[in-house]
Parts: sequence; structure tokens; C-alpha cells
Amino acid sequence: MNAPVPVLVADAGPVRTLTLNRPGRRNALDPALIDALDDALTDAEADASIGCLVLTGAGKSFCAGADLQYFLSLRDTPGGPTEFLRRVSAVVTRLERSRLPVVAAVHGHAVAGGLELALACDVVIASEGTLIGDGHIRNNLLPAAGSSVRLPRKVGDSMARWLALTGTLLPAEQLTATGWLHAVVPPAELASASAALAAELAAAAGPAQSAFKSLLHHLTGMNEDEGLATELAEFEKHWNSTDVPAALTAFLHRQPDRTGEENR
Repeated sequence: MNAPVPVLVADAGPVRTLTLNRPGRRNALDPALIDALDDALTDAEADASIGCLVLTGAGKSFCAGADLQYFLSLRDTPGGPTEFLRRVSAVVTRLERSRLPVVAAVHGHAVAGGLELALACDVVIASEGTLIGDGHIRNNLLPAAGSSVRLPRKVGDSMARWLALTGTLLPAEQLTATGWLHAVVPPAELASASAALAAELAAAAGPAQSAFKSLLHHLTGMNEDEGLATELAEFEKHWNSTDVPAALTAFLHRQPDRTGEENR
């Protein structure tokens, strides 16, 4: 039996939708999914007919974080999952810096690595009741794909600190005041609403839009590369100095009917 395609690709005129496709694991990030997302970005950016991307998830969640089972498989590897997370961070940063505008259509859960994916998108729309948060510390983890760098910029310093230092997950409705979420809509309207936003962005596609996106990134992302490198270094230091696998194992044992990827 062939393995499922990690990222589904569908076009509607100038809008291309990329769907994370590990629904049985709440679209937990693993090497195959990250490689497929990177390849999908390459293909989209090379296609002159595409003017906007929509990033969404199959099944019950947008993305509930990295695959903790995969993390645990690396417990005896020097540096643990650091090299994998270096790859994740690079792809998430590439998403943020793409010439194409990207709409994140989130539902269910956008947690840890899922939140980091959404933070890298230009416009975020959520379905009602979506649980959003950083969540890393609930499993004795630190972020490594941009949360500490992007979260304060997107939701404000106070909210970022609350989400980071409590690990709490908030319903999307509680984040609307931050201005980060473009809209919160009924679940049945998420696909059509995100498609409408993407179509409007695609209608404005061109060299000026791409240049403006790049300008916005550089003006708001001063010293971002240094910040991202520091974040990843702190993750590796923390992984090597504390018993993170024990926390992950405990979490997985507490969640026998869940896949355990809700938080990295």
C-alpha cells in the first residue's frame, strides 16, 4: 500500500491550496511532511500562474505540532531532534519569505509547530473554537521554528509572554483583539472565506506586491536570523541538559487516545 501524500496540492485559478495531510496524527510535523511542504513551495513559486497560497490541514486540526513519537525516536541521537528542527525552521522561514502571499486557514488546533507555521503566513483566518497556543513548556520543550521571534510581533509582547510562559491554548475568539487573526468564522465557512481572501490577494499579484512583502519582512524582521539561530541553539542546549524524553513519554502515556503531537 502506498503511503499517503504528505501535502495535497489543489489549484483554483491563481490560488493554490496546500493541505497538510497526516490527519490521523493531527498533521504532526515529521521529515516527510516538511520535505513535501518545501517541494510544494518550490513548485508554487516556479509557477507564474499562481498568485497566492492557502495553507490548511486535513482532518480535525490544522497542525498540532511536531511528531513527538519521532522526537522520542531520536532520544539517543546526539542533539536529539535539533537537525530536524533546523530543517523545520528553514522551511517555515521560507514560507514567510516567499514571493507569494500566504493565507493560513486554521481549525481544530494550531499549536507549537502548527502555531509557528501560522505565524509565518501573511494572513490568518480561523474557524470558531480553534485552539491556538505555543504550548511548548507543557512538555518541557522550547520552540525552535520561530515562535519566540515571531509571536511577540504578531500578537503583542504581553499576549506572547502569556502564551509562552503558561503553555495555555486559547480559543481563536480570544485572540481577535490582537489583530493577528484576520477573521474568525463558523467552521462551515472556513474554506470559502479563506478562498475569498486568497483570491483578493491573487488579484493584486505582481512585482510590486512581492517587493512590498519583502520590504515589510525586512523592516519588521531586523536581526531575525540571529534570533532564529539563538532560539534553535537554546532548544538544543535545553534538550541536552534536561530529560525532555521523560516529559514526552509522560505526555503520551496521559493521552492514550491521542497521538501526542499537540505540543513539541
